[in-house]
Amino acid sequence: MYNRTQNENGSYNSRCLDCFFTIASSVETEKALDCVEARHMCPEKVLAELLAQKMEIISHAAQN
Repeated sequence: MYNRTQNENGSYNSRCLDCFFTIASSVETEKALDCVEARHMCPEKVLAELLAQKMEIISHAAQN
């Protein structure tokens, strides 16, 4: 999820709401902003996914 703001000159900024990194600054179009946001690898989301996978493996191992 991203927070988008529009600058006075019409360009856009975007900040990731999970890790709070500014991932785009002064991007000219919303389409270009979509591309930048799609490429963002959020460290917070990656870590959460890895921890969830680990817990699933541990849970599965405990059942066997």
